[in-house]
Amino acid sequence: MATFWFIIIAFLWTGFMVLEGFDFGVGALHGVVGGDDAGRREVLHTIAPVWDGNEVWLITAGASMFAAFPGWYATGFSALYPALVLLLIALILRGVGIEFRGRRDHVRWRRGWSVALAVSSVVAPLLIGVALADFGYGLPINAQQEFVGNFWDLVPLYSVVTGIAFVAITLLHGAVFLSIKVHGEPHRRAVRLARTIAPIAVVLVAAMAIWTHVVLGQGFLLSTVELLAIVAVIGAALLVFAGSWGWAFVATVVTIASMVVTIFADMYPNVMVSSLGAANNLTIQNTASAPYSLKVMTIIAVIFLPAVIAYQAWTYHVLRRRLTAPAGESSTEPLARTGGVRRSN
Repeated sequence: MATFWFIIIAFLWTGFMVLEGFDFGVGALHGVVGGDDAGRREVLHTIAPVWDGNEVWLITAGASMFAAFPGWYATGFSALYPALVLLLIALILRGVGIEFRGRRDHVRWRRGWSVALAVSSVVAPLLIGVALADFGYGLPINAQQEFVGNFWDLVPLYSVVTGIAFVAITLLHGAVFLSIKVHGEPHRRAVRLARTIAPIAVVLVAAMAIWTHVVLGQGFLLSTVELLAIVAVIGAALLVFAGSWGWAFVATVVTIASMVVTIFADMYPNVMVSSLGAANNLTIQNTASAPYSLKVMTIIAVIFLPAVIAYQAWTYHVLRRRLTAPAGESSTEPLARTGGVRRSN
């Protein structure tokens, strides 16, 4: 049961980063891709129906850690408390920025919220990447499963590089998504950005995968999932330059999923590594809930998780087409209340 829930939590974090990844990319790039206010509005319309639903995956991942591995949750969230506070601030600013940006027809108001949205959309994946890397890299944890380090222990170079790699791939993910969803000049800007970001993402993702193997992996050769991350990001870059946007999006999805799975797979059966000695490592066994609790949670997950995934898949299928703004739509109408955006065939 403990192994099963470790896999479920890895799946939830993967789902969050894949789905929220293009939201982060769109939020970070909306000002550049949009160009003017009407263009920015069009860009934000691409994620308006889904961004808040995508963030539910993060809540579910955190709640699953709390219920299935309370020791992991307690130590991890205590150690990473400064990063979690900053992450919550970033996520709040993202949501408020998306919802409030169109509430007033005032240049400074909209510019301010656009800046907040862009900055928070970069900070969030950076912090998540650093936090996930910290779990495997190692933190000063004593025999009582308590974090005994300081802030600088949370930002080793490996974790920072991993965080930057997550930022780069979410930017590429978002640029490719926008290349599919918008038209006209915003589309051309998204294409140029995707082709600029792609080589940078290749270097950073490859560095992260290889370094993760050195830090956490076993053996000389890269594992299948580590190699998949590198191959997928190279494939994404080639597809971007070829203009095959649908397959490029698939490749960025595979890249992000492989990056997250690489960290979880390489640190298993640990959930947090102690830099003070392997005897202090938090594992799936010494942090898990009671077997009965895990059994009840498994029954609930088996019933409801497939239904939630099916519903979200149907939602994305319905919203799959490129967006066009109806003529005469007011640019001052709040984004959350606009139902007039249609999907072109």
